[in-house]
Amino acid sequence: MKEQNFYKVCRLSDLRDRVGKRFLIPASDKSGDEIEVALFKVDDEVYALSNICPHQHTALIYDGFIEKNCVVCPAHGWMFELKTGKQPTGAKGLDVYPVKIENGDTPAMTLNNELISLLYELKAEIEFDTYVNPYSSEL
Repeated sequence: MKEQNFYKVCRLSDLRDRVGKRFLIPASDKSGDEIEVALFKVDDEVYALSNICPHQHTALIYDGFIEKNCVVCPAHGWMFELKTGKQPTGAKGLDVYPVKIENGDTPAMTLNNELISLLYELKAEIEFDTYVNPYSSEL
């Protein structure tokens, strides 16, 4: 099994419920490229999806609103399931990325040591069955 690299992006307390936050994650191939990621905390779950809407390639998913377990792109209303990134019709939509919550000892994070880490893979298709529930006891 290939070892997965996780990239620390923020504290759990930095996320507001049902409000997205945008992050630029360095690509794992050392090309200098970055991956745009939208992170959402909804009902005690944390989801990471591509921030680029496939409709017109706008980087606005983080600014979308949450409706029926989906994020709605604010540009043209396309919907994507938070867990799978797929459109409600089942059509391909956004890439999803596993997240994990870990307790870390980071000096800059003295009030809350729960960190959110985000897997980054350049141009990788990650299916939902590899998604890690951040609150699972199996981490």
